[in-house]
Amino acid sequence: MNAIAWMIVGCEIAFWVFIISGLTVRYIGRQPAAGMVLLALTPVVDVVLLLLTGWDLLYHNSEATVAHGIAAVYIGVSIAFGKRMIRWADERFRYYVTKEGPKPAKLYGMAQARDYMGSWLLHLLAYAIGCGLLLGLTYLIDDASRTAALNGILRIWSVVLGIDFVIALTYFLWPRRSPGEAA
Repeated sequence: MNAIAWMIVGCEIAFWVFIISGLTVRYIGRQPAAGMVLLALTPVVDVVLLLLTGWDLLYHNSEATVAHGIAAVYIGVSIAFGKRMIRWADERFRYYVTKEGPKPAKLYGMAQARDYMGSWLLHLLAYAIGCGLLLGLTYLIDDASRTAALNGILRIWSVVLGIDFVIALTYFLWPRRSPGEAA
């Protein structure tokens, strides 16, 4: 694995360390302000990854690899889904670890379909952010032979986004039934 791939792994670990630390300090340590500071540091991880990826490509004149493209995907997903992921972790931490608050609800029917469509819209936002980064790097590098991997990531992600949209539509056509609902 190249250095950028290791940075992605490190950033993902750091992202979850900040979230778990923030939730632990917030609920177990009973210091909501300090917990919020740790949770607020999660975007710093994205900035570090963005700077290191750009530095590697622009100042080392490296050839873009799949890892560089995945870094853009990671940043887009982290920015678009970050708040939702933190809320998801917060609800589960509060219920399962501290035994406080309501049990996280499982959605069914149209509520689940609308929720999944909301996730798809966030996926679309992540795609726009990630594509902006990929196209920006392609423009700045201005050498097609060095950016072929970035274009490959764009094509694959476009297909994934389309498949995710079809899945979102199926939840409206065939809503998931609750366990007690008759077939």
